[in-house]
Amino acid sequence: MVDTSLIKDFDVGEEARLMNEPKGLFPATAATSRNAGAGPYKRLVLRGATVIDGTGAPPSGPYDIVVENGRITELKLVGTPHKAINPKIRPAPGDHEIDCHGKFVTPGLIDCHSHVGTPWHAMSGTVPPADYVYKLWLAHGVTTVREMGSMNGLGYMLQQREAAERNEIAAPRMVLHSYFPAVNERIKTIFTPEQARDWVRKLKARGADGIKFFGAPPKIMQAALDEAKEQGLKTGCHHAQMAVTQVNALTSARWGLTSSEHYYGIPEALFENRVVQNFPTDYNYGDEYFRFSVSGQMFAQAAAPGSQKWNDVLHQFLELGHTFVPTFNIYDANRDLMRARRADWHGDYSWKSVWRYFQPQRGGHGAYWYRWSVANEVEWKRNYQIWMQFVNEYKNLGGRVCAGSDSGFIYQIYGFGLIRELELLQEAGFHPLEVLRSATSQGAELLGIEDDTGSIDLGKRADLLVHDLNPLEDFKLMYGTGAIRLNDETGKAEWHRSLRYTIRAGMIYDTQELLEQVKHMVDESWKEDNADRPPRR
Repeated sequence: MVDTSLIKDFDVGEEARLMNEPKGLFPATAATSRNAGAGPYKRLVLRGATVIDGTGAPPSGPYDIVVENGRITELKLVGTPHKAINPKIRPAPGDHEIDCHGKFVTPGLIDCHSHVGTPWHAMSGTVPPADYVYKLWLAHGVTTVREMGSMNGLGYMLQQREAAERNEIAAPRMVLHSYFPAVNERIKTIFTPEQARDWVRKLKARGADGIKFFGAPPKIMQAALDEAKEQGLKTGCHHAQMAVTQVNALTSARWGLTSSEHYYGIPEALFENRVVQNFPTDYNYGDEYFRFSVSGQMFAQAAAPGSQKWNDVLHQFLELGHTFVPTFNIYDANRDLMRARRADWHGDYSWKSVWRYFQPQRGGHGAYWYRWSVANEVEWKRNYQIWMQFVNEYKNLGGRVCAGSDSGFIYQIYGFGLIRELELLQEAGFHPLEVLRSATSQGAELLGIEDDTGSIDLGKRADLLVHDLNPLEDFKLMYGTGAIRLNDETGKAEWHRSLRYTIRAGMIYDTQELLEQVKHMVDESWKEDNADRPPRR
């Protein structure tokens, strides 16, 4: 625990950094310059695009999209599919144009649960630079991220946020949530409701956009949530096992929590014949194997799908306007470790210390594979079935569900993790258009930036993706590695990718260029010792 006497007013939002640095766990090297991207142009025109606007509406086109000073100023339907376009009805030429005939344009993706690296990777070597993380995000179409925790320190993240907005670095837009220091097993500097309110006010004054909770004593958390609402700050909570018996997801939603992250706290809200999960007597939260293996048993102990309790809880969340960010992908390895460990991209895109951090080790968050078994995977597969049903039914009732990745842990790599989340939302029962809606317009609503981005419309920021292939047909096409396909003419397998350009506020990034730069960075990280590097594709 950090000596609270050392925490000054200007240190609000810096608590996690101050806890980590004495342990030798330092933030990723901040990005300081930009060596990718073109523009922004005074007048950019995308010609002949089939538009998928992010609201859930089906594809339509062909459209010419005009972008001026980073915003969409014209969205003109210029013809009929499969017919020649009359050039006389098209918008005037631009300073730069992209031929989108036969291509698809979608909004940029919003990762609602992300981290600009993690200092914990220092346990296994050199932490990858922020530039590595940013470029993987942009290469996978991520134009906005919600940084959930600002573990590098709020000052660090504020500087990076401003540098990204000025196009000084190649990075998505950043919405910053800071860690609320009120749980014993992490860092605790707040002990009273009055301190909680004061901390929230000071965080707002420093420029944060929101707060990331891991739980807190009830009176403290309720005061913090109330003050956050007064200050106009968004809030999200990972209802950690050490705090969830006091405050579950429904309790915090009643107090005004904006979103529940992952799945913790939902089963507890569904419990009928217990208050505390049926923990084994030899359980120890400090042992990551116990923490994650037993978590896969929670939904099986809760109210059955379709029961009165199940339906009542769903409707209570709905009436409160609560949002879920399930981050299905970050626990995906729990139900099939071999698949996650042997994913196509690890060889080319996993930084050395990140890859080594993923391996079984004591003390590494999410590195609990030293005892993982078939029984664990079966439990987690069943857990996913119920969890996915809950999330899908919530969406069907009209509730907001957003896409988030939480990459950097448990064999999930930045960018790739969010695309995996799109796949898993579809597995949960979402139509591909609903998946895209969760990852764009719904995410913008959660972050409170829906008037500025998240869908393709006049006046909004030009956060756009240009796809060579229709991503709705297969989200695997959006991976940096692409998806394997058979060329019947040659009889050979080929790797096809859909995403050609990521446009962030009018700045154009060639995704292949970004991926090549990341490959080079990763190669350099393995240069001195590549004995355990995963095989390259």
